[in-house]
Amino acid sequence: MISAELLLLININKLQSVIARKFDSLSVHGLGFNDFAILYILNSSSENKMRRIDLAEKVGLTASGVTRLLNPMEKTGLVTRETNERDARVSYVVITSTGKKILEEALATAENITKDILPSGKVKSLKTVSDFLYELGGNIR
Repeated sequence: MISAELLLLININKLQSVIARKFDSLSVHGLGFNDFAILYILNSSSENKMRRIDLAEKVGLTASGVTRLLNPMEKTGLVTRETNERDARVSYVVITSTGKKILEEALATAENITKDILPSGKVKSLKTVSDFLYELGGNIR
């Protein structure tokens, strides 16, 4: 028998797979779910840009993992790089106007997918679960 805590984490892992599979339909916008999350985070950030390392932390990836995701996004014009005027070692990832447009279009699709995954009328439960996930490290708000 396993602990309730371990079973919870196994179920969270399964849920992540279910969510990722459902969000595959973002491909009609040329995005994966992580691409969508990156665009959302950049669009919500100060000046629509972030240091790569900060973006990696926010998404929950390594710096090299986020770089692998960003390379094709740069090639398709969704994001661009910007250097820091004061420190050449620092670069920023910036959402482009094309990235903003695609994000806006994909947002409606993502909201419809969300309605399909999460039960309506459970606002109190959703807040409790959201607060719990925030405590565990799911801190994108």
